Amino acid sequence: MGAIENAALVAVRDCLGMQPHETLLVVTDPPLAAIARVLAETARPLAREVTLLEYAERELNGQEPPPPVPAAMAAVDAVIVVTSRSVTHTAARRGATAAGARVATMPGITEACLVRTMNADYGAIAERTLRVTERLTRASTAHLSTRLGTDLTLPIAGIAAIPSTGLIREPGRWGNLPSGESYLRPEEGRAEGVLVVDGALAGIGTVGEPVRITIRGGLAVEVGGGPEAAAFSAMLDKAGPAARNVAELGVGTNDRAILTGKILEDEKILGTVHVAFGNNASMGGTVDIPFHVDGIVLHPTLTLDGEALLRDGTPLFD
Repeated sequence: MGAIENAALVAVRDCLGMQPHETLLVVTDPPLAAIARVLAETARPLAREVTLLEYAERELNGQEPPPPVPAAMAAVDAVIVVTSRSVTHTAARRGATAAGARVATMPGITEACLVRTMNADYGAIAERTLRVTERLTRASTAHLSTRLGTDLTLPIAGIAAIPSTGLIREPGRWGNLPSGESYLRPEEGRAEGVLVVDGALAGIGTVGEPVRITIRGGLAVEVGGGPEAAAFSAMLDKAGPAARNVAELGVGTNDRAILTGKILEDEKILGTVHVAFGNNASMGGTVDIPFHVDGIVLHPTLTLDGEALLRDGTPLFD
């Protein structure tokens, strides 16, 4: 068995916990169909039935898959979504988990990422992630800062953080694979300050010149910087005013993840923070649009009610 097959086995057997009586649906699009086939073939000896379903590549993260994909996702025990664009924050994913399916999403996964990150110690990642989740959940205010100029205050009182541990074994559970993050939706309309994205932006890739985003009343009101800033600004304009909503604050907890320009892996990097814009419905918010774009902040200081969780990218929760 090769390296990619070993990584696929960890994903299907250990993370998703496939059982011999269960049905699995693997959803993909043309750019990632080869990886999807490896996952499907690896899963066949472990499940009662494995179905592979392919649809045309979408344009943006958060766009809905076409019929009959949502119905198929809700009709099986487990789903692996191996697509170029994320369906994590879509009605299709929410419908599947509401029906009891457990769903692992792998938006933009590469073979190198799969091999590198799926060989991590997911028991240790889960423990680390749960510690961060507890800290986020009991805090009232988060403050994010960096030496490049990030100075952002996010009210989070009474909002439960969500652990993405990589262990998706119970009905209705969902998360990315690879995984390793804890995240929540800040209070809508109340985030204030400046966010400087110096790592990567979902759908754009790694950032050459840092992207400076001014946030007022929970909305991105100004975007400045180089080519990546222009691309991000164009994405916001195309998606409409709700895309400017500060949707997510997340903390990476995967020690095997590295910066690649693929947001699936980038947002999991231990010692980083990400802030997303657009859809927060999957986290209990009211903004439900086909747009969810994360920005990765390197070497951040993140304080919760004045107590540091990260300092200049060094985790203080291990």
